[in-house]
Amino acid sequence: MVKVTICMGSSCFSRGNNQNLEAVRNWLTANDKMASVELKGCRCGGHCGDGPNVWINETCHSGVTPEAVPALLEAAFAEA
Repeated sequence: MVKVTICMGSSCFSRGNNQNLEAVRNWLTANDKMASVELKGCRCGGHCGDGPNVWINETCHSGVTPEAVPALLEAAFAEA
């Protein structure tokens, strides 16, 4: 199971994690992976200056854009 945590703190949310959440959900749905992921949000991951931040399997990815989401998820599921 792949774990994805999206920071929903005000800094990350306003910098684009609102769009990243949509990109994650769209990718998971399109690739039939919703049952294979633990998707959750957090209030603040403590890396505000580097955001928007997304954790995949305990690795923090900073400066994530919706365009980067598919490659991040593909890599995570390839390793799982």
